[in-house]
Amino acid sequence: MNKKIPLRSCIITREKLPKKELIRVVKDKFDNIIIDETGKSNGRGAYLKKDIEIIRKAKKDKVLDKVLGVEIPNNIYEELENMLK
Repeated sequence: MNKKIPLRSCIITREKLPKKELIRVVKDKFDNIIIDETGKSNGRGAYLKKDIEIIRKAKKDKVLDKVLGVEIPNNIYEELENMLK
């Protein structure tokens, strides 16, 4: 029996991808923004494809800010880019 692979949508490309191919950014109940490497942190999550261009587009268009309803600090984008290097 095949194990079902959980799919999530990238908020930029709208592609449905396995969770392993995406990075989850989470806003917790105190409005802190964290990069959720485990995929299990509590809070409102948004998924981004593991692609440096996608991260840059998210930053330029402030898509994460809109989805999570809070201003995303620049260091979060820097961390995301560093994870992909």
